[in-house]
Amino acid sequence: MGATSAEPVESSPGLDAVRSLLIQGERLESHAVQHRLFALTHRRLVVGATSGRLIAVRRGLVSGFTVQDVRWQDLRDAQLQVGIVGATLTVSADQGNDLAGAEGAPRHLSFSGLRKDQAHEVYRACQFQEQAWREKRRVRELEELRARSGGLHLASGMGGLPSGGGEDASRSPSARLKRAKEMLDQGLLTDAEYEQVKARILGDL
Repeated sequence: MGATSAEPVESSPGLDAVRSLLIQGERLESHAVQHRLFALTHRRLVVGATSGRLIAVRRGLVSGFTVQDVRWQDLRDAQLQVGIVGATLTVSADQGNDLAGAEGAPRHLSFSGLRKDQAHEVYRACQFQEQAWREKRRVRELEELRARSGGLHLASGMGGLPSGGGEDASRSPSARLKRAKEMLDQGLLTDAEYEQVKARILGDL
């Protein structure tokens, strides 16, 4: 015990609080504890990356704690700033419950004074989940757009639009071009894919 830092010992109540919030099947994968220097003027902070979300617990000056959490599917961006003493983890997240995204302004959370090595681990977890859920949202949005368009299809992983018919307004060249432009603006198609789709539509005229 004498050879170890007092940081892990003092952080145990915060970690216990994080673990007490885990639901069935959820596991704590990494955590970051606030340096004692920052905790002199702030309530002690522990940030945990679990299998389902990011949880931040601030211990009360006397007792108790307050909690903030962000589900991974709501995470939009995570940034890490490393200073001389500690690191600051900043995340932005949607406020809604829909898998494919939420309306309204995102919320921004900032956790300062974290131990640098631990903050790196939590940040890596955020990066992994951010990329994984971005791809899941992309697939979901493609499916929803395909359903709304009544005929949008993707062939060999490339964006495509129906080439036949054209009787109703939703399948007209102008409507198909509009849908393709929406997909480009939403990042669902690359510039090259958009040009291929546009050429295909114009080729049907």
